[in-house]
Amino acid sequence: MPTTAYAHDSTAAWRRANRERALPGRTVILKIKRCDGPGKPARWESFKVPVEPGMNVIAALKHIAANPVTADATHTTPVVYDANCLEEVCGACTMVINGHARQSCSCLLDEYAPREGDTITLEPMSKFPVVRDLWVDRSRLFHALTRVKAWVPIDGTYDLGAGPKEDPASQQDRYGMSECMSCGCCLEACPQYTHEDDESKWDTSFVGAHAISQARLFNEHPTGKELKPDRLDELMTPGGVTDCGNAQNCVKACPKGIPLTESIAAIGRQVTLRAFARFFQGK
Repeated sequence: MPTTAYAHDSTAAWRRANRERALPGRTVILKIKRCDGPGKPARWESFKVPVEPGMNVIAALKHIAANPVTADATHTTPVVYDANCLEEVCGACTMVINGHARQSCSCLLDEYAPREGDTITLEPMSKFPVVRDLWVDRSRLFHALTRVKAWVPIDGTYDLGAGPKEDPASQQDRYGMSECMSCGCCLEACPQYTHEDDESKWDTSFVGAHAISQARLFNEHPTGKELKPDRLDELMTPGGVTDCGNAQNCVKACPKGIPLTESIAAIGRQVTLRAFARFFQGK
């Protein structure tokens, strides 16, 4: 009897158990939510995919691209998706798999569909405009990074001499935050981050946990902290850190285990101190 692979469980024990019981030579079903373009109606199509050992969702989508025929023998178009590094580093291939946002390149069929006839459901992320099928436009995500000036300022490209020294403990703390790949998983899971097509509202809508954490990363950087007042001023405006509802879904959804809630709390404290400073400075 065909069964369905249900909710995502990221524990190593769950993944290992499924890999061990994965049946060789099986066929699984990919149920995909498709859309031909912005503003067009969505539809569902299912595809039968023969599984090879170690196969991931990207490999299954490539199989469908070479054989664009649905499970009911209807000829269709190849499924459109975004991908780049295939090493869970770029974040481009993020989609909603079995109801949870994650990278399709690291999603193995042996873990999510170990039995004959198991079904994996693929959908585009709901918080971004759909370009086509599983491919979404994440421009708003990157716009939020520009709002908080998530970079280290330098004056030209000439030799500026030795940079400021820092201790290993500080480097280690920032390393975890630097692993962010702007994939959008935290935003997909966040109830405060809602779909917004109107670009004129991007500067007042919630920036998201990723941007707040990146602001903290560069605020704690010896050179990046030069822009700390600007970042905190931006995060005091509508859509800033106070718009966070503390649902803590973001830290659970993050594939890199970045301490997003710690960053939100840290920026909240920094914003409070900045507000007091501005008040007494008469700004």
